[in-house]
Amino acid sequence: MKKSLLALAIGTFALGIAEFGMMGILSDVASGVHIDIVKAGHLISAYSTGVAVGAPGLIFLRRMPLRKLLLLLAAVIAVGNALTALAPGYALLLCGRFISGLPHGAFFGAGAIVCARLADKGHGATAVAVMVGGMTVANLVGVPGATAISNALSWRCAFGIVALTGALAWVGIRHWVPVLAPLPDTGLKGQFRFLSRPEPWLIYAGVFFGQASVYCWLSYVEPIMTRVAGFPAMDMTWIMMLIGMGMVTGNALSGKLADRFGAARVCGLLALSVAAIMTATYFCAAMPVPALVLAFVAAAGLFGIGGPLQYVIVRYARGGEMLGGAGIQIAFNVSNAMAAALGGMAIARGWGEQSPALVGAPLALIGAAALFILNRRERRGLRS
Repeated sequence: MKKSLLALAIGTFALGIAEFGMMGILSDVASGVHIDIVKAGHLISAYSTGVAVGAPGLIFLRRMPLRKLLLLLAAVIAVGNALTALAPGYALLLCGRFISGLPHGAFFGAGAIVCARLADKGHGATAVAVMVGGMTVANLVGVPGATAISNALSWRCAFGIVALTGALAWVGIRHWVPVLAPLPDTGLKGQFRFLSRPEPWLIYAGVFFGQASVYCWLSYVEPIMTRVAGFPAMDMTWIMMLIGMGMVTGNALSGKLADRFGAARVCGLLALSVAAIMTATYFCAAMPVPALVLAFVAAAGLFGIGGPLQYVIVRYARGGEMLGGAGIQIAFNVSNAMAAALGGMAIARGWGEQSPALVGAPLALIGAAALFILNRRERRGLRS
């Protein structure tokens, strides 16, 4: 593994804990700053808002050399999470979470371009998979580890860990990522010109609907596993680690397959498989062993769809590559929010706690259709 890619993976590892770690310690945070759980939930929304605001902000940094930009983003990761860890009250805590979210999409956007430039010929998707792999490893060991430390000591430790990891990413980028020229400046309007073509929208649709499908179920995995499948609550730690292992596996395999067979085709087939997996998850939710197997493969599909598309968007976003790459993270975060809402509506209507999985199935079909259309357009382009 190239050290430059490892440095980027350390950054996404920090971002993974920052984004998902709050969910495991929300009650501790609420009691720590004397707020109710609903108000604490706004801390998750503050991070997502930061992602949505920070990603388009890349257009104002488009002239900055890529390594310098990554160093700035890693510094914001460290500072934002240090502020969160040290915040004495709710207002500064909310501010820290917003700042922490600002570099998220931008880091992935700039990182995807760096991966494409540094990758060996024909291994671009694999290189991006290494970077995205940091986030999958965060879900496998980082989030459970930070949660365990926080439970034993203080919830502030989780964000202290992220701040230190962000600083480590800064050091890695400083020493291992070579100096790269900034992208050609196409002007403010030129940054958005790529959106006039259908291909980027097909890619965003594949990410949005393909990943929303799994997140309909994943948002409610705890009650599904404990109340429907019958696992004790204490088993959720290793179940979440199993899901994290699925993410790691899916991300790594899809990157290699995408380089060989084409990202649109591989991700389209994965989205089609996810539709079947979500349907099976609904009908097998009360069966412990099938439920675990399906949880693993569903998580593999989740990151298997997103990783290669983070690389492909760079090719279709000429003149606005960083904005295009950051847009993947916007689509990812917005789809997560929509998926949780749709899954909650299904449960509220009395369709059963396993119903979010069934809601996700048609979403995966929409994502698959978009990616197959993209694949068809690519094949026509090759023949012409």
